[in-house]
Amino acid sequence: MMERTFAVRVRDGLHARPATQFVKLAKSFASDITIICNGQTASAKSAVKLMLLGIKENDEATLRVNGDDAPDALSALSTFLQNPSAGEVVLPKAEAAAAPAPPGAPKASDQKADDGVTGIAASEGTGLGPSFAFFPPVLKIERQVASDTEAEISRYRDAVSSVTTAFARNKERSGAESDTIAIIDALIDVAQDAEFAEEIEAAIRGGQDAASATMSVGTRLTENFEAMDDPYIRARGEDMRSVTRQIVLALIGQSDVSLADVTSGSVVVADEVTAWDLAKANMSDIAGIVCRKGAATSHVAIMARAYGIPAVLGVPVSAEQLAASKAVGLDGATGRVFLDPDGVVRSRLEEAITRENQESKALEAYRKVEPVTSAGVRVEVAANLGSLAEIPSALEAGAMGVGLFRTEFLFMERKTLPSEDEQADVYTRLAEAFAPYPVVIRTLDIGGDKPISGVDFEHEDNPFLGWRGVRMCLERPDIFKPQLRALLRASVIGNVKVLVPMIADGSEVQEVRNLFAECQDELQQEGVAFGTFELGVMIETPAAVFLAAELARQVDFFSIGTNDLTQYVMAADRLNPKVASLNRTEHPAVLNAIASACNAATAAGIWIGVCGEAAARQDLIGFFIKNGVTELSMSPTSIPRAKRAITEL
Repeated sequence: MMERTFAVRVRDGLHARPATQFVKLAKSFASDITIICNGQTASAKSAVKLMLLGIKENDEATLRVNGDDAPDALSALSTFLQNPSAGEVVLPKAEAAAAPAPPGAPKASDQKADDGVTGIAASEGTGLGPSFAFFPPVLKIERQVASDTEAEISRYRDAVSSVTTAFARNKERSGAESDTIAIIDALIDVAQDAEFAEEIEAAIRGGQDAASATMSVGTRLTENFEAMDDPYIRARGEDMRSVTRQIVLALIGQSDVSLADVTSGSVVVADEVTAWDLAKANMSDIAGIVCRKGAATSHVAIMARAYGIPAVLGVPVSAEQLAASKAVGLDGATGRVFLDPDGVVRSRLEEAITRENQESKALEAYRKVEPVTSAGVRVEVAANLGSLAEIPSALEAGAMGVGLFRTEFLFMERKTLPSEDEQADVYTRLAEAFAPYPVVIRTLDIGGDKPISGVDFEHEDNPFLGWRGVRMCLERPDIFKPQLRALLRASVIGNVKVLVPMIADGSEVQEVRNLFAECQDELQQEGVAFGTFELGVMIETPAAVFLAAELARQVDFFSIGTNDLTQYVMAADRLNPKVASLNRTEHPAVLNAIASACNAATAAGIWIGVCGEAAARQDLIGFFIKNGVTELSMSPTSIPRAKRAITEL
């Protein structure tokens, strides 16, 4: 039996219509499914009993599923219940290729090509061209009884070897495109992961054949990723699903469909495109990417941005509608997609493409510029990164270092804690890549919404206000000290700066300094080389704003995390669409908080940067610099435009 507890996000709760649709979805699975809420239990396949539970929006509910298709059922049903606009029936994965639009999407019959539809803006730019339909068939794997387990294990290992060899060949074919190479390396690491292999081989020894064992383990791990709250980690489910598919195909002796045949100037339309799929294509042939699934943090989105390919993901149309389109236009900045656009829309898109090409050429001149305002203020424009794979795109964009390196992804994308040596290697390679420019490395920032292996997080009603960031780290020196030692070792490069998240009290800064001192003593006694660094804190809690003057006397710099600061100042969940109007950095209350922190930094003689999404906003850059900000950190694609904006101040 499988079980999952979560808050129901369906707008207005499970009243008649969504309850009926939820039951229809539940009945598409063979498993026994019950739902528990408000102290009552009901069958998820009975609309009457379900409505009698009186499930309201934000109620806590538990799904219990028992049966062969339990993983698929649990995933689909929990997704439905956590979708505020749940309305359309979501079919099981086996029927995904022919599925209707996602929950809440307009029906195909209601949509006009001229009006367009809106998805997730994943890679900016305008695209227009003939559609290239890419819909790989769904794999249907029947479980077989393995008569010779050792032979099946050998077949599995051969399949992994075959897949990783194919990955490596594709990496070589990619030539100098370093973003693609790094992402393929990540896929190879997934395929060769020891624990992944151990689980599959254990399933084989339990009687399963290699193909079904790989599919079941891979599907479960994919769902584990996709159940995460953090969008970056959730997007890694795409990688697991892609690797699983390739291994299973190798086991059953089938070849997959390929994007290698994309005709020049085409817009790829698909249910989903994985990094492995995209790596096979000649990227210069692709005019755009439109998918029904995906997120802005997926590897496909990262690759599209690196190659300057417009992309819109999560488009609310049916697979049939996408496949039937003859031509597609898209605006990757707004997420608008136009299927079979008429002459007026085509003209508008063509004009936009011409303007963007002209602007792109103009921005090229700013990539290597170190921007200075007309008043003579030099501003560092750095990159926000989550992995070493993103380094090449940041360097290509002209990043003047790294303003935020999120170390949590090093912890979250694996089943075991990274060792001190592994961390030291990553941090050192990061520092070397950008030297002599500074790299700001944030210490582990995880909590109940972003759990990691090795830490037991108890349920918290509001993990954003709970045991997270430095609070967790100070209570778990067994996890925190190896990271601090690794940071000290990487500091020999000379450009490392350490940033501590979720500070709300000056005593927390002192505790961090004490742990650093312990680590320095240990490394010295062991004869291990280490360096010095600047220590900074995130200004992201109201407490840090109010205590900014005190904190500024304890640290070397501030970095404003506008995403969380806005959420905490406005008491508005940034993931809740109902309060989106409050969750905006330009609100006077948030701007006053930022100005207050800047004043404290200036008075103490320390530098202050901005590493939240607002750092790239053209309408706020002037405000930041006027208040003393000397570093702005953002997505690499935004760097040239931000540099130009600074020079024009």
